[in-house]
Amino acid sequence: MVNVKLIKKFARDLEPSTKEKVDLTVKKIVEVKKGGGKIVVVTGSGPNIHEGVTTLLAELIDKEIVDGIITSSAVISHEMAGALDRVKRFNGGKIGIDTTNLPRGDIFEITMMSEEALKALSKEMIIDFDLYKKALAVEEKTIIKAAGNMAYPMGLRNEKLSVEIEVLAKTVGLPFETVAGLGADKHTMIGAGARRGVPVIVSVTQLVGGGMVGLCIGDTISLKRRSALIAKMLGSADIIIESGVALTQEIHDGPFETYTGHGIWPYWQGYSTFSLRDKTLIRIDLDRNLQVVWEQERRGSEIQEAINKGLPKTKKTGIPFRMEMSGFARLEGSTPIIGDLGVIWPIMVQQISEELNIDLSFISYPQETEEGKKMRNWIVDQVKPIDRDLITSKLKDQELIANLSKVL
Repeated sequence: MVNVKLIKKFARDLEPSTKEKVDLTVKKIVEVKKGGGKIVVVTGSGPNIHEGVTTLLAELIDKEIVDGIITSSAVISHEMAGALDRVKRFNGGKIGIDTTNLPRGDIFEITMMSEEALKALSKEMIIDFDLYKKALAVEEKTIIKAAGNMAYPMGLRNEKLSVEIEVLAKTVGLPFETVAGLGADKHTMIGAGARRGVPVIVSVTQLVGGGMVGLCIGDTISLKRRSALIAKMLGSADIIIESGVALTQEIHDGPFETYTGHGIWPYWQGYSTFSLRDKTLIRIDLDRNLQVVWEQERRGSEIQEAINKGLPKTKKTGIPFRMEMSGFARLEGSTPIIGDLGVIWPIMVQQISEELNIDLSFISYPQETEEGKKMRNWIVDQVKPIDRDLITSKLKDQELIANLSKVL
């Protein structure tokens, strides 16, 4: 059930300028979807995972609101393990682990798993049951955090499985993300994308993350093909939403983008390019400097003037510059929404679902609220890790593989 009353309270509590931009964004999204247009979302990891936004985006893919995702290898890694996990963290020395190569604080983590789930996993990889039993006996509180990652055995399982998926993906000529999605839970972006034929691709600038998962994603297809796939997705979009993502050079300064990027030379050489000139870009960000830079550009084109004169943008604006600020602020169709993405997303989606008469089966809430805490527990319990056998089974479906290839 969607707590509409609570979400509307979130909306009323927004700063007036933020609320105005949220309302404008909702109006534009509704107009685009009613007109048969496309929405592409660019996400970072961190808060998008913890606030349930990636799970919400999977819902929006399923409901045909979101038509493409550009994300990070860290998000793919977390989704492979089920998005969020319940883990126990403690000093590894307590159970006899050599602390020399443990993370800072000599911390060792275990994924809290049922005996049944652990035995099932043991058919796929060697499990040190004695180590796990010792870890369970340590008296420490459990916490919910991004799945896989540093916790045993799911973090190790991700590392091993990613190498297998890389080989399978190369064999069928598909990106790692697409093949992983064949076995992923329907409440993950990669899982929903594979089911709906919606591209979910890691950007070149976000390849480092998720340990071996990121390396295997990077090695599966060439950087040129990856950038071309992203350019194709962005080129098809009417609205591009950036959500809690730092590294967005591939959007505003991309190799195949002609308006604020480097696309002129590929265009001259006959490559397929695209332009952000007439597109709507929305960026959800906590950094108020983005708003300041955006306003400066609206008042006097200060960033563009600095570029025209070959001057450092930082000196011109007086702001420690992040790369994404320059391209975003210069785009006439850009709108910054300064606020907590854990609050902004449910507000937008609740209003969009009302306008488009869509029945949502999931919505996210800020993680610090009671609804947010329940949501995070639901994700831990209901969103399952990737099914290795399902991947190999679906790869035998030649028609499915052909259809996925057409999407890309």
